[in-house]
Amino acid sequence: MKPEQIHEAIGLLAEAVKQWQTPAVTIVSQREGDPFKVLISCLLSLRTQDRTTGPASGRLFALADTPEKMVNLPVSTIEEAIYPVGFYRNKTVTILNVCRTLLDNYAGKVPDEIGELLKLKGVGRKTANLVVTLGFGKPGICVDTHVHRICNRWGYVETKTPEETEYALRSKLPGRYWLVINDLLVTFGQNHCVPISPRCSTCMIAHLCDRRGVGKSR
Repeated sequence: MKPEQIHEAIGLLAEAVKQWQTPAVTIVSQREGDPFKVLISCLLSLRTQDRTTGPASGRLFALADTPEKMVNLPVSTIEEAIYPVGFYRNKTVTILNVCRTLLDNYAGKVPDEIGELLKLKGVGRKTANLVVTLGFGKPGICVDTHVHRICNRWGYVETKTPEETEYALRSKLPGRYWLVINDLLVTFGQNHCVPISPRCSTCMIAHLCDRRGVGKSR
């Protein structure tokens, strides 16, 4: 994909993804508008499918929707609420640690800067960028496995890790696409441009894609 073709690709994807389910954390941000809930939902979503993340987030927030309320819940109650998300016991520990840090260091408020969010134990660049973009509407580029895979598959970037992809996109991707790139490529990657045997024969942007690393396709 040539750099100037990203405009056409984004436009085509924006129309295509309307047929598929919106990512779970995005739904939380649209419905709640609460950076704390975006943060916690994102932590729950790691290595967990959206069909599990959404209901688990709903059950947990019905019990506690602030750091103050969360730290007063018994560990077993949180574990029961978020099960069966992946690594639910570890995530319970992470959630409680994050909430305590928010109360101790940030007056119970989620910080709106990536550097401060990265100080929270268990929060990586993907989560920090997602909180900044979805929770606060500030510029950031959230790169997960889908964004990393697809941008390299297109030939738009040539990187080895999601972090490298984030920095490559920060220097290359037009600013007006920063807030939407994650939602578009996560949805596209979950439903069409899948890791193994992507649906290239029916892809709306096949004419723009270099198909790097693609062996078998449909």
